[in-house]
Amino acid sequence: MNPSPASPRRVFLTFCQTLFFVFMWIAADFCARRSGIRIPGAVLGLGFVLVLLFAGVLKPGHLELGAKFLLAEMILFFMPAFVAAMTYFSLFASQGLRLLAAVGLGTMLVMAGTVLIVDKVFRWESKRSPQANE
Repeated sequence: MNPSPASPRRVFLTFCQTLFFVFMWIAADFCARRSGIRIPGAVLGLGFVLVLLFAGVLKPGHLELGAKFLLAEMILFFMPAFVAAMTYFSLFASQGLRLLAAVGLGTMLVMAGTVLIVDKVFRWESKRSPQANE
């Protein structure tokens, strides 16, 4: 049974789940800095969360509200980049085409990688799922 959209329980669960993601990010960033791994803490933290999900320690429902909240507020994560773009407008004016090409190529590579990984996971899950064999 899902709590109603504005219930105090739902707000509390969303807060706790979002806090879990923040904690994972901070812990992974700490581990990356201490070990000298050159992977950003946020990426490493999401990797840890993925391992916990695949291992069955966490269920997707345990993180659903926090993940949905973070995705809904994603525009806030891009505000610092927009401010930086306005601050360094002269850099964009002189190197804009190169930057645009680098960002465009990087975005396409990330999207292609995501598609491949999601496709592999769906195929893997469909092979594991008992309903797929019926």
